[in-house]
Amino acid sequence: MIVYTFDGTMDGLLTAVFDAFSQKEQPEKLLSKGDELPLFCDRIHQVTTNEEKAQRVWTGLEKKLPREAMRLVSVSWLSELSELNTPLFQYICKAFRMDGIERNFADPDVLTVTNIARRVAHEQQRMKQFIRFQKAKDGTYLAVIAPDHNVLSLIIDHFQDRFGDQPWLIYDAKRHYGYYYDGSSDAVRITFQDEASVPFSLDNGKLSEQLMSDDDQLLQNLWRTYFKAICIRERLNPRKQLSDMPRRYWKYMTEKQ
Repeated sequence: MIVYTFDGTMDGLLTAVFDAFSQKEQPEKLLSKGDELPLFCDRIHQVTTNEEKAQRVWTGLEKKLPREAMRLVSVSWLSELSELNTPLFQYICKAFRMDGIERNFADPDVLTVTNIARRVAHEQQRMKQFIRFQKAKDGTYLAVIAPDHNVLSLIIDHFQDRFGDQPWLIYDAKRHYGYYYDGSSDAVRITFQDEASVPFSLDNGKLSEQLMSDDDQLLQNLWRTYFKAICIRERLNPRKQLSDMPRRYWKYMTEKQ
């Protein structure tokens, strides 16, 4: 068994594909740093990430796969799941070796990559539904999230189109970055050098009272009241609610605080 190891980046994975073709071999596994190595393997190759090699592979892949399949590759990577590494590596290698591989759902690697991409896309849709904004005194709207998958970049266009006339910040507390939109130009990615000094809680997304607009707390209370008022006790179905609104999202949702 031949095993490749890489640094866990997309460029590293694409470099691994380049190395595999350069050395005319097909590794059985691609593992990232910290993954447990197989008990028996003939050779372990440490991939050294190279941006030029990665770009060559990506450019070649664009010629082999249709646009929708390329998006599937990109979206699946945002899952951040370690179990994706080997299937995605194999999927890309197969794309260079045979035409139409993206349509062969009997292939286990194609099926795995496709299913993981669907999971990411599903959470993307949930984030559009479950994000809750708070208004600061300066007029900026803040929302904090911590999704299972790295979907923030996938939802920015939605909020920029829908709230194009007002400034907002959506911050991913799990991955420590966010996007800020000033109400006119394109949203920009931001990070904080010192998260301990940010004016909102990473635990529940709450703005500090000194920065929250005067009417926002009232609006939050009204929303909670409305949420409770429309609930029909006789039709309560906790299992269905958890299916539609998983508990892991609750801490950043106004009606659940």
